[in-house]
Amino acid sequence: MIARILDRQDVIQIGKFVVWLSIPMTVLIALQFYSPQSAWVNQGVGGDKEGAGFGGAMGYFRPPGTFSFTNGAVAFYGLAAPFIFYFWLHRHKLKKLVLIAATAALLAAIPLSISRTLFFSVCVTLLFFGIASLYKPKYLRSMLMAVFGGALVLAALSNTVFFQTATEAFTARFESANETEGGMEGVLGNRYLGSMLRAFEYRYGKYPFFGEGLGLGTNVGAMLMSGKRTFLLAEEEWPRIIGEMGPLLGLLTILVRIAVSAFLTIKAFAKLTIGDLLPWLLLSFALINLPQGQWAQPTNLGFAVLSAGLVLASMNTGRQISGTKKP
Repeated sequence: MIARILDRQDVIQIGKFVVWLSIPMTVLIALQFYSPQSAWVNQGVGGDKEGAGFGGAMGYFRPPGTFSFTNGAVAFYGLAAPFIFYFWLHRHKLKKLVLIAATAALLAAIPLSISRTLFFSVCVTLLFFGIASLYKPKYLRSMLMAVFGGALVLAALSNTVFFQTATEAFTARFESANETEGGMEGVLGNRYLGSMLRAFEYRYGKYPFFGEGLGLGTNVGAMLMSGKRTFLLAEEEWPRIIGEMGPLLGLLTILVRIAVSAFLTIKAFAKLTIGDLLPWLLLSFALINLPQGQWAQPTNLGFAVLSAGLVLASMNTGRQISGTKKP
């Protein structure tokens, strides 16, 4: 429906709003990062006094921003990154001062979030940004300017105590997690690729053929069945799907998600080859959520649907959408 109603200009307008919003969002997560969990800015859903932050490092918590949990803020910045990169290539579409401020906000949000997921998400977008230059060398100058501008902003932020403290907490979290998971190879091999393999443990009798039932792998399902928040099936997405649906329906669901991801990749790459970078850059975020995003959490599911819809809508270059002419 998103792609049937919206077109490319709508997506660009949404992108401008997201870029603008990233600036006050960073101010908010900075307040949450440096405030105790009992502070009003950290109150959880329903006025929970224990706070909405999630365990991070060095006594600091991962801030949720305007969302109920930290993954919402991470997904928001993951969506903002492709738009920020895109507007660096098309600076006439957005005021330069706003773009610089949004870039600083994105760079500051990475350590403030204490999230490796956000760090990797921005790195993936940067990789897609670089691949685009191979197909359209005319953008190389703008890309180098964007990277140089980001480096200058990062250098300026690095001289502030505000940024240094957050960076120390982020680094501590990064190092402790890498030690637990066996370095970068362990993160990619065990956490990402390993979860794919663990999804098929039903062959060894772990999951019944028809699954344990829809919703059992969610927090709500766990609370209803056990009275506490825990992972009754699995924390990773593919094992949860197989656990809930069983090998037949679960595998079909996984294949559908892979097929949609492949379809978007082919379409976006085709646009890239003719000089249209917007779908390609948005794809960098969509591919993080579509194949293996944890859809048991509503915020992740919402961003997955939104990102896929925006990729498709960004390919609609005409004003004739769904049989009706837009005013």
